[in-house]
Amino acid sequence: MTEPGFAPGGKWADLRTRILSAAVMVSVGAAEIWLGGTAFAALVVALTGVMVWELAAMTAPARRRTPVTVGGLAGGALLLALILRSEIAALFLMVPTLVLILTPRRDRRLAGAYALAIMLAGYGLVHLRLAGGSTAILWLVAVVVTSDVLGYFAGRMLGGPKFLPRISPKKTWSGTVAGWIGAALVGLVFVQWADAGWLLVPLSALVACAGQFGDIAESWVKRRCGVKDASSLIPGHGGVLDRFDALIGALVFVLSLGLFVPITGLFGG
Repeated sequence: MTEPGFAPGGKWADLRTRILSAAVMVSVGAAEIWLGGTAFAALVVALTGVMVWELAAMTAPARRRTPVTVGGLAGGALLLALILRSEIAALFLMVPTLVLILTPRRDRRLAGAYALAIMLAGYGLVHLRLAGGSTAILWLVAVVVTSDVLGYFAGRMLGGPKFLPRISPKKTWSGTVAGWIGAALVGLVFVQWADAGWLLVPLSALVACAGQFGDIAESWVKRRCGVKDASSLIPGHGGVLDRFDALIGALVFVLSLGLFVPITGLFGG
């Protein structure tokens, strides 16, 4: 007998699939974060290439070969930028943006800008692991995941006014605020557990907010392209971009803030 809360088409119909997929992603991600080094960088490069492929496919669905080419270029460009480690090497991150802008597709400038955000996020994630160690990465991922999970459940259970209904009709104020609160609590945990500075508490809430806008940005791109999911690679979650959109927003914010504030210095070594 089917449980009422999990009836086909019900409010929680996709929960089991989402949990199973999430468990696999968490297991792989945790192992890679712990390993660090080449293994972690290789995973980030691969995921970055896949996300740019998804973006290229959404914005030019009729061009079947181009998305694969652009995704491969994105992975290769990020790999070169990480190997060369210089200011000039960072210019490689612009390669997918230029290709997306110069090839026929809908919203070329939007696609190019979003591709750059993906590339910066991949580049920043690897360097955050190098500079801040596994603790910094665990904090960032915990903030984004907690905000996403609490936002999902609070929004489903509490409902209420929509946050930005024209762009992301499912996102509610109750879920958004729950995400901020959960992120701040994650920051508090790291203050106690990792001997991090107290600034990490409000910073965690800001990072969660940036992550939510990363989610909204991807929703806007999908709405412009007329698609529900970036792809169907991850059961219950859609595409890789659907799962990591918030992390992209959070990383771009952390990278920008890092130009003025030594974020990795907040962690006690």
